[in-house]
Amino acid sequence: MSTTNANNQSANNGILKIAIQKSGRLHDDSMKLLKECGIDVSNGVNKLKSEASNFPLEVFFLRDDDIPQYVEDAVADIGIVGENVVYEKKKKVDVVEKLGFGKCRLSIAVQKGDVYNDVSFLEGKRIATSYPVIVKDFLNEKGINAEIHEISGSVEIAPGIGLAQAICDLVSSGSTLFMNGLTEVETILQSQAILIKNTQLSAEQQAILNKLLFRIQAVKKAKNNKYVLLNAPNDQLEQIISLLPGMKSPTVLPLAEKGWSSVHSVISESTFWDIIEKLKAAGAQGILVVPIEKMIV
Repeated sequence: MSTTNANNQSANNGILKIAIQKSGRLHDDSMKLLKECGIDVSNGVNKLKSEASNFPLEVFFLRDDDIPQYVEDAVADIGIVGENVVYEKKKKVDVVEKLGFGKCRLSIAVQKGDVYNDVSFLEGKRIATSYPVIVKDFLNEKGINAEIHEISGSVEIAPGIGLAQAICDLVSSGSTLFMNGLTEVETILQSQAILIKNTQLSAEQQAILNKLLFRIQAVKKAKNNKYVLLNAPNDQLEQIISLLPGMKSPTVLPLAEKGWSSVHSVISESTFWDIIEKLKAAGAQGILVVPIEKMIV
């Protein structure tokens, strides 16, 4: 089926087709995101596709390496996949949204006994990796001539068996490298799950995608913020309010006890503890922190 025909068929059906990982690192988080967006999708064992019951969305369960190709070919209209896969495959797709989960890094590691000062260490070395395209681009950028040995799976054992002097692989905690006697020395890509789309969506498909993005962004904002309620003495109210950015400005309500007010606001997760400490020092009491399920601004 041609790209144009695939687009026309999807548009005529009035359904947006999304590809997500069939199993593995990003599958559970992708399904959780759809659920948090209020989209009900059945995910049976060995099921290859499923249609949402309450949103115009059809889900394809695919290998992560195949998702960029499916989206480029318009077999799927959009997809959730790791940035590392998109950059490695170099398919013609548009990145729509970074999703904030599946965070990891693509890093170079060497054996613990090696003295690594900078990337010049890699000159003339063999590097084992499952990401030859990204590694080649990195080496070219740095002006390093090295041999790339492409392997799939168990990349970390390559130095130990004499196959390579260095590896480049995805790293989360670094425990796998440690167990194999390797040290992480260079990060060449920070990666997370992203939403990609076909470059030629119809107006109808884009409209459905916009509705989905509206929900995704509301969920993301909620996760990055906390709702805070506190009691403040009125003589310290101005100072306490100045510490609370809020969405526009804090809500202030008088308490039954004279001389006190209840202050409600939203605090970013990244600055949460710093602000809470300042609020406490300014005289705030009874501070209550509540998670936000959805946040629409």
